[in-house]
Amino acid sequence: MTGTADAPTRTRRSSDLSRYSAEAEDHPVAVTRRDGEALVLMSQREAEGRARLLDLAARLITVVLEDTGTLVERMSRAFPWMLALSPTDRETCAQDLIDAARASLSTNQPHLAVSELTSWKETATAVAAGLGRTDVEWLDEDSGLEPVERP
Repeated sequence: MTGTADAPTRTRRSSDLSRYSAEAEDHPVAVTRRDGEALVLMSQREAEGRARLLDLAARLITVVLEDTGTLVERMSRAFPWMLALSPTDRETCAQDLIDAARASLSTNQPHLAVSELTSWKETATAVAAGLGRTDVEWLDEDSGLEPVERP
């Protein structure tokens, strides 16, 4: 993958690093050096997001290359927490994760896939804990906690 999405937005000389280091909180910054290869300065959050995206991509490649079972079955083996979801939600989850990973990789925006993965995993955790099994009664605070239709 090459192109402008991969390149840091700003380039600075190493002698200017302290003056511009705060820029790395917003986006990666290329730091050029006279005596060596350029370095890239980025936030820990950015680096961790990229690492999580690469981990997700590696798992998805493994899923795609397997030849036994449906996509949902293969995804459930790669992400065992998916088994807590209903069969319909597993199908939706599998497609959502693939779509988010494709979007993240093609736009160099790791947060798209990372947030999708986190959302589905947290949903599966909540379902496994028994949340969502009972009907919720919606109450209106303004009318003395009278039951109302779902907002």
